[in-house]
Amino acid sequence: MDKASVHKPLLLESEGGVKKIPPVLFLFASSVKWILRILMWVIFIGWVAFIFIYPTQFGSQLFQKWIHATNGTLFGLTGSIFLALSAPILVIAFLSIAYLIITSNSKEEDFERNRKKSFRCPTVRLWTFPVLVDGPFGVVSAAECIGIIFFAVYILWAVYAYTIRNLSSVSELHLTSREESIWLWKVTGLRFGGIGQFCMAFLFLPIARGSVLLRVIDIPFEHATRYHVWLGHLTMVLFSLHGIFYVVGWAMEGNLWHEMLEWKDIGVANLAGVISLLAGLLMWVTSLHPVRKWNFELFFYTHQLYVVFVVFLALHVGDFIFSMAAGPIFLFVLDRFLRFCQSRRTVDIISANCLPCGTVELVLAKPANLRYNALSFVFLQIKELSWLQWHPFSVSSSPLDGKHHLSVLIKVLGEWTAKLRGSITDIHGAESMDSSSPSIPRITASVEGPYGHEVPYHLMYENIILVAGGIGISPFLAILSDILHRINEGRPCRPRDILVVWAVKTCDELPILSTLDVESICPHFHDKINLEISIYVTRESQPPLEEGEFGKSTVSRVRPVAKGYGMSILVGTGDNIWAGLYVIASTVGFLVLVGGVDVLYMKPYGISAWWYKGLVFVVCMVGSVVIFGGAVVGLWHLWERKIQAGEDGADVNVNVNVNGEAVLLGSKDDVVASKDSHHQIIHDKSSTTIQYGSRPDFKEILGSISERWGHVDVGVIVCGPPALQTSVAGEIRSQYFRRRPHHPVFHFNSHSFDL
Repeated sequence: MDKASVHKPLLLESEGGVKKIPPVLFLFASSVKWILRILMWVIFIGWVAFIFIYPTQFGSQLFQKWIHATNGTLFGLTGSIFLALSAPILVIAFLSIAYLIITSNSKEEDFERNRKKSFRCPTVRLWTFPVLVDGPFGVVSAAECIGIIFFAVYILWAVYAYTIRNLSSVSELHLTSREESIWLWKVTGLRFGGIGQFCMAFLFLPIARGSVLLRVIDIPFEHATRYHVWLGHLTMVLFSLHGIFYVVGWAMEGNLWHEMLEWKDIGVANLAGVISLLAGLLMWVTSLHPVRKWNFELFFYTHQLYVVFVVFLALHVGDFIFSMAAGPIFLFVLDRFLRFCQSRRTVDIISANCLPCGTVELVLAKPANLRYNALSFVFLQIKELSWLQWHPFSVSSSPLDGKHHLSVLIKVLGEWTAKLRGSITDIHGAESMDSSSPSIPRITASVEGPYGHEVPYHLMYENIILVAGGIGISPFLAILSDILHRINEGRPCRPRDILVVWAVKTCDELPILSTLDVESICPHFHDKINLEISIYVTRESQPPLEEGEFGKSTVSRVRPVAKGYGMSILVGTGDNIWAGLYVIASTVGFLVLVGGVDVLYMKPYGISAWWYKGLVFVVCMVGSVVIFGGAVVGLWHLWERKIQAGEDGADVNVNVNVNGEAVLLGSKDDVVASKDSHHQIIHDKSSTTIQYGSRPDFKEILGSISERWGHVDVGVIVCGPPALQTSVAGEIRSQYFRRRPHHPVFHFNSHSFDL
């Protein structure tokens, strides 16, 4: 453990480990946060309400009045539509930045006060109560179920409202029966396209990994991806219906191919729409679960066609229609460019630890000012293995383990992970032969993240149950380490009763627990916390001949290519002020570019082609992020290097806990592994039980807990395959319906990441 992290905690502290703020300042900050929160909700509800009434005749008339009132401004029709349908989400982003800046200054104290309030009366919460546990959506909480119903109601309402308007309009046109059918097919296709545009406005919000919107509502990216999947299916259904209805209408007219290949200057460019739809369909088909499971790389590389999908959509509809969904897309572009900048840095791999169960532990260098919580994860690229592949891994270390490193556990399951383990084995073999040779193989890493919850929600519960399957124990090692550090250092930490339920296939996986040295973190921890570990070895009916001898691990010293570099703090938990400047500068730059191009280029040269104006709009969007946002990122990077240089000069001697007792002396690349771990947790018979040839019975486990722990909030965190999540969620739901007043309230939380 890093000594500096004990004697000089990440936040200035006083009694109880909580950062103390003068009451007046705390009251002022709380008031400002409430005002910002109310403003964000008012703007969001107003935005959603307008989207709901838009399909009606009243909504259409209201929108026409808005356009008439604002059309004479600098940005014209495009600016009017952008201001009504895209600007609200950008304003919410600005308010979110201010909210996060204020929150970060009092996070520990604010967290502690809110945590104390949450234990006064254990109650069911919408986000943690599983309503649907086995179906096409997986495990769905009550809050998520409300969201699904919300979108279903909107789609049905919009289709109904548009149908009434279409039937009313066609009766006034005095057309023949055939002409009426053709007109209805085409205008219905138009309506489906409009509904799809609004759904696409929500589609890009969940996949902005470091988005301030996700951070302010504390929804981590691994949870938000499933919302993107659901919205992706819905959006592509709507756009497919949009295309099908038009194709039928054109076929009935007898000019199908002519219409499909038409590229108008004034009006919709049909061919561009066909190209966009084909790109979307290809992404959609390859994202289906059977295809993704069969060939993940096919899904991943095909999904990069989102660039073609978005650009040709802008060419298809022009700038003013595209601006309906431009705000969320702009936020995604902001996030994507920032991730690109972060991932360019080469990060030191301090050490690599090969466990006999086929698991690799990598210890990565990080700057001291990078913040993250337990249950965070990173995206990792190893250039020696692939320049294109990025893989997500849970962080297995606590932020209190040390200021200059974090760890990830990687189980060998596929070709990429097998190559990684092979590379580390080669390094170990080469070092064994000649440790001073300059030709020892090297591996280098690039990192995106860390991403995760804005607050350590595992500390919000009085008791917690951690349910893991296989390598799913990795993030729970970070939780246990975090809790033990907090107890040992007197920091805010509520959980005192912890049950770990771990299902593994064979005993070979048990050495993973050896990466957590509980005695060195919190001596005599049994006097301060009730920790129980139940291990289920499902594919072995009896213990090995010498129980506890699970093989020795191998620690390899990896020579970094870029000496002394930790991961960048540009994404995820980066500095909120710099992140705010980046978003604001890019947005202002976007307005400047669009206005300047319109005044200096579009109007003087009389450019009126819809598709060309749509292309220029997208170019301005990307250009503003690269030019204006890039300037802020450059300054941010210089500031980060200056801060890191000062910290590196001050920290001369730092200890790092690697494989029980590894030490970092002098600089980040001097790693010495002192001795093998002793599997303290496994050998502690008072707290650990190992059952062979059986699986966990969650009805029995939760039933026993209900009688022992009493009326408290119990957080149940699951990390494992879908079947494990379904089993736990189903039993939590059952426990709720048969619980008694003195029984605990179980809260389901999933930490499984599935792209």
